[in-house]
Amino acid sequence: MNRSKNWDEATSWDATTKRSGTTKLARNGRVADAERQAAISEAVAVAVEEAKPGLHKIPDPVEPAGEGALTDEERKRYEECLEGVDLGNQAWFIQGKALDTIATGRLFRDTPHKLEPERTYRTIEEWAPLEKGISVGKCSKLRAGWAIGEVLAARGYDVNPGQVREIVPVKNAFNLNAAVAVYVLVADTWGADQVTAERLRGTVKMLPGDLELDEDEDVDALAKTIKGVLVEEIQPPVSRAIPPAVTRAVDKTAIKIADALNRPRIPRSEVTLRLMEAFADPEDSTVYDAVLERMKAAEKEARGTARKALE
Repeated sequence: MNRSKNWDEATSWDATTKRSGTTKLARNGRVADAERQAAISEAVAVAVEEAKPGLHKIPDPVEPAGEGALTDEERKRYEECLEGVDLGNQAWFIQGKALDTIATGRLFRDTPHKLEPERTYRTIEEWAPLEKGISVGKCSKLRAGWAIGEVLAARGYDVNPGQVREIVPVKNAFNLNAAVAVYVLVADTWGADQVTAERLRGTVKMLPGDLELDEDEDVDALAKTIKGVLVEEIQPPVSRAIPPAVTRAVDKTAIKIADALNRPRIPRSEVTLRLMEAFADPEDSTVYDAVLERMKAAEKEARGTARKALE
């Protein structure tokens, strides 16, 4: 009787279904988890491979398919090659960042020294030449300039380590944005394709020793500030006194006005007053326009002088 009851309990529909269903769900869950993990691992591997630089990703050289427009295959090959060219332009500051990260975190500290295997490397200056064949000087320059190179590349400039080396002192004295601003100023003055290490060096040398820059200003604002400072440094101080030649010309013109008005003379103070009134007249902009054109010409001449001095 007890045996029958136990059998009935063991073979009842509810008990069997619950136990087998639970086992099946658990098994299916484990399979699903395994498949999901495998899919994630595969996706990660593919992404890493796509991002990983390598010569095998550059198409082999082949002759043109024809004249004129590129074929779809040629267009794809062209784009793949452009990525390789861009990678080459950026490789130096990618290397610089990697070296800086290794040095800052002392990630070499448990690597056995190649010449003295009983100890590990103590400094990046020991590690770089022996492990990667990078001289101490080059390592220092790459570490100092990679952040500038990264920002300039993001702004679309084709920059090299020699150029960046000239504006690292500005970064050290002020901040990263100030260094980038000097490059932007030179690029705006001569053209982005005419930036040279020599021009950058000359611009940095012209910065006054007491230069003050707002740390919160962005790159473009800083470039304008620096440009204004340099123009003031180059130009001779503007005298508030009226040049004698201008005074004589005003007196002669005042005599003509006196004759026209049938007056014995016109005081210079009255001429000045009438000029100011005419200049500020909202109904008649003749004098204002004439003054504006003269000031534009003076600004253009000043910019030309500044550019020649920067050269």
